[in-house]
Amino acid sequence: MSEQPAKICILGGGFGGLYTALRLSKFTWDDGRKPEIVLVDKSDRFLFLPLLYELLTGELQTWEIAPPFEELLQNTGVRFYQSEVSGIDLEQNRVHLQNGPEISYDRLVLALGGETPLDIVPGATSYAYPFRSIADTYRLEERLRILEESDADKIRVAIVGGGYSGVELACKLADRLGKRGRFRLVEMSDQILQTSTEFNREAAKKALDSRGIFIDLETKVESIAKDNISLEYKGQIDTIPVDLVLWTVGTKVIPIVQDLPLKKNQRGQITTLPTLQVHDHPEIFALGDLADCLDADGQQIPATAQAAFQESDFVAWNIWGSLTNRPLLPFRYTQLGELMSLGVDNATLSGLGIKIEGTLGYVARRLLYLYRLPTLEHQLKVGFNWLVAPIIDNIQD
Repeated sequence: MSEQPAKICILGGGFGGLYTALRLSKFTWDDGRKPEIVLVDKSDRFLFLPLLYELLTGELQTWEIAPPFEELLQNTGVRFYQSEVSGIDLEQNRVHLQNGPEISYDRLVLALGGETPLDIVPGATSYAYPFRSIADTYRLEERLRILEESDADKIRVAIVGGGYSGVELACKLADRLGKRGRFRLVEMSDQILQTSTEFNREAAKKALDSRGIFIDLETKVESIAKDNISLEYKGQIDTIPVDLVLWTVGTKVIPIVQDLPLKKNQRGQITTLPTLQVHDHPEIFALGDLADCLDADGQQIPATAQAAFQESDFVAWNIWGSLTNRPLLPFRYTQLGELMSLGVDNATLSGLGIKIEGTLGYVARRLLYLYRLPTLEHQLKVGFNWLVAPIIDNIQD
């Protein structure tokens, strides 16, 4: 009797999950016995998260940064299920889906990402807007539309978090709302972009200042209500009227991962070996936001899209190696630099000895992200549209 092909189940279709699936689909397998590869995600679309901000300003369209999984996986042999994961049986090697079949696996990839922790401040769950998915963007877009169509003289916006997401959102929305916008960026620490380079920090300060965005440093959010936000600064609490509060702080592990009986850190992330295998479960690999990993050189892997992109190559290789009796490779993270959008037609690029800002940074960021899009076919479609769209706009004008 012929041996059944191995079954690989990948949970989560973000940078970690999708790119692992695509990489696995391209390997050559011994005696032609390609494994069954299944990808599961609750959405029907992949999201290129670093470009999500451009939807708010109309610089990009949804199809460009969020192509359907079915389109991306066409002709790869990877099977896709759109479903929530309802349970994972580590003893029986089975995954249970809310609206799909039960999936058995020989190798399991955990790449489910995280979620925005809104439950840490009173009122945030009800009144703050997170920004990490297409659904979040549509909800925010509807709120912005209502505010823009109102007869209010000013639109008051508070953005909680002075990291990359907060700064990028502030600049994009300031460009969208123009003179009607009144912005404040709320940050608990004593500076914005605390983990970034001095070059990026100075460029961001310049961009925020030129747009009149007020920065509240060393400030804690006490509570959020329907039309105000209460802030604490050096023991003094001020309640400020707002029309919109955006929350960009933190990531927490989703409940399905929290419930797994696996070794975790204090934040609930699954700890892994440098091969990205889970402790005591060599058949399970974890990457992205839900994983706590020190690479082969002992450096902590950041929870960024860039890191997940690099991890996916190693996870794919190590799954292939584990199924074909080849040596596994410990992950080595390479910091390739930072890209940051600072409004319409303005961005920074820093790293590997290069520092660019302004329009040139915007072009460089676009080109690098174009190269990172998941398939050649999608890269060509988007790249062609970026070339042709300005020509069409000029003709129409």
